[in-house]
Amino acid sequence: MRGTRRHSDAEHADDVGGGTLSRRRVLGGLAAVPVLVGIGSAAPALAVAATAKRPVSATAVLRGGDPEVTGDLVRGAERRYNAPLLTAGTRLLLPAGIKAVPIQDFYHHPHLASAGSVWPRVTATDGATVDASIVPERGAPTRIAILGEFTEGWYELNHASGRVDRVTWDARKLPFLWFYGEFGATNEAPFHNRFYTLALQPLSSIPYPRNTLAK
Repeated sequence: MRGTRRHSDAEHADDVGGGTLSRRRVLGGLAAVPVLVGIGSAAPALAVAATAKRPVSATAVLRGGDPEVTGDLVRGAERRYNAPLLTAGTRLLLPAGIKAVPIQDFYHHPHLASAGSVWPRVTATDGATVDASIVPERGAPTRIAILGEFTEGWYELNHASGRVDRVTWDARKLPFLWFYGEFGATNEAPFHNRFYTLALQPLSSIPYPRNTLAK
């Protein structure tokens, strides 16, 4: 995959990920190529809870733009946040009442877990329940989930540096959010414990089955 070169180039990019994949493989192979997203900055934020009312203090709002369609799946723009912008202690705010369903065996045969939880509680790949609203230190287990029950389409990322990034979209058309956090715990190729990234992407429907038989 030319992992070293692609990793180096992507770490210094300032763009939004794109491309069209098949429904079966959608989102499954994007983790290997993180893309740094620059949005805007704000004054240092006060301490925030995991869920909140619609934020009003951020200096920049990114709207969804033209969505991509793959079969009956509509995807909003994927945005990735990487080190050094992304650091431990960064907080992700979402509307109240969001539910999270983990995606299991993501890198081989991704499928939804049989049960979910109320955000910000998410089951990480090592089976531990974590507060997924807080970006962990490097080496923490991977967290991958589908977040649902959005009545308002927005998230806000409050960086430890004080920068605030906010993204909004039409939750009537894209009621789900793909949540992917790879924090350096995956050793297999092409990751080799190197990647430290958080990716978020609104979706019209869930592209993963409840159960997938190993092949």
